[in-house]
Amino acid sequence: QVQLVESGGGLVQPGGSLRLSCAVSGFSVTSYTMSWVRQSPGKGLEWLSSINSSGSRTTYSGFAKDRFTMFRDEVKNTLGLQMDSLEPEDTARYFCGKYEDVVRGVLRGRGTQVTVSS
Repeated sequence: QVQLVESGGGLVQPGGSLRLSCAVSGFSVTSYTMSWVRQSPGKGLEWLSSINSSGSRTTYSGFAKDRFTMFRDEVKNTLGLQMDSLEPEDTARYFCGKYEDVVRGVLRGRGTQVTVSS
């Protein structure tokens, strides 16, 4: 059974950092291109980053590049997203998933809420 469980969100001040995790079960993160996306009421679903199945390439959206770092742990079958220099505009619910799912708007986890506010 496919299951994705995001965690690590919370309330952080502008300029702060958070590290998100995504526990994956039911398939291996090395078998698919995996992604992080976020969803907020005003902006809809935004793609943040992806890592290919071999782990050799990670890509980022323009606003995530230089502030966010996506990584994975093949042994634990998890994904991570290190977020630095957070801004109020980063307030959203963050989700992980297969790229082929998230580009179609299919979100299989509950996400984790990130709120950036002073």
